[in-house]
Amino acid sequence: MKFGVVVVVTACVAVLIVLWGYPLGFRARQTMPVGVLISLVVIQLLAHGMTAPLREMTAAARAMARGDYSRRVRATSRDEVGELAQAFNRMAADLAEVDRQRREFVANVSHELRTPISALRAVLENVADGVTPATPAVLDSALDQTERLGRLVTQLLDLSRVDAGAAALDLSRLDVAAFIADVTAEAAAGNPGALFESDVTPGLHATADRDRLHQVVANLLANAVRHGPPGRAVTVTARPGPAPGALVLEVADEGPGIPPAERARVFERFSRGTAFGPRAGTPGGGTGLGLAIARWATDLHGGDITVLHTARGCRVRVTLPGD
Repeated sequence: MKFGVVVVVTACVAVLIVLWGYPLGFRARQTMPVGVLISLVVIQLLAHGMTAPLREMTAAARAMARGDYSRRVRATSRDEVGELAQAFNRMAADLAEVDRQRREFVANVSHELRTPISALRAVLENVADGVTPATPAVLDSALDQTERLGRLVTQLLDLSRVDAGAAALDLSRLDVAAFIADVTAEAAAGNPGALFESDVTPGLHATADRDRLHQVVANLLANAVRHGPPGRAVTVTARPGPAPGALVLEVADEGPGIPPAERARVFERFSRGTAFGPRAGTPGGGTGLGLAIARWATDLHGGDITVLHTARGCRVRVTLPGD
């Protein structure tokens, strides 16, 4: 239709110029070049508007080649060019999302591998320096960290499916007291100066994916150690939930706490927040991934994770629905 309009307009302009010239005494050989020139100008103006989205797409494609996926094309028409512009914008949005997930995947891998590597290094350094004898228990602890590294690599390779909610859980019946003891022992090995206390209901069992729940508790402990004062204990509390196999976990520290305005944002990726109390306004430290990883692992269980209101320190509660 647009091309048809261009043809009609240019033909009409040429005819009108010729007809306008005859009463004034101009011959066709004089008015025709003027009509053709004016028609070309009209064609240029119309074509410029028709091809504007194509030029924008060219510029946006070059920006994407440089890694900038924020460019979009204006799609105001309803013709084929407009449909192409809309498809281009959808493609740009998909590529931007893929690039974001790739960056988050690399950041998650780095963050998740850091904890077992640090714990394994601490154990081996103690053995090498003669601080800790190479007993079977110590070697078993190092082996456990190595096996955990292998499991983490396998799990983190599925991070894109996890973010899409397509990851499956390997649910099993857990002895919560033994589980908490293992996680706190690992955290203590990676943080020699930290103190950990646990308060678990005797005989408590829960239904959960052990590795995913390990990620939740380990990241909460790492966050508590990072922000808690030296020499003060980090407390882990475990209580049965209202349903069979349900579990309520709480990790508390005596640090400066999280400002109320930021408690809803601390579980977002790369949100490090700011310190509270004497260091108010300074960066909170860390990579901003630990609590985000704890949240999606909790979400996979259909549970809930939240920061409780406390007069002092920080207390994070994790609720798993169980069976």
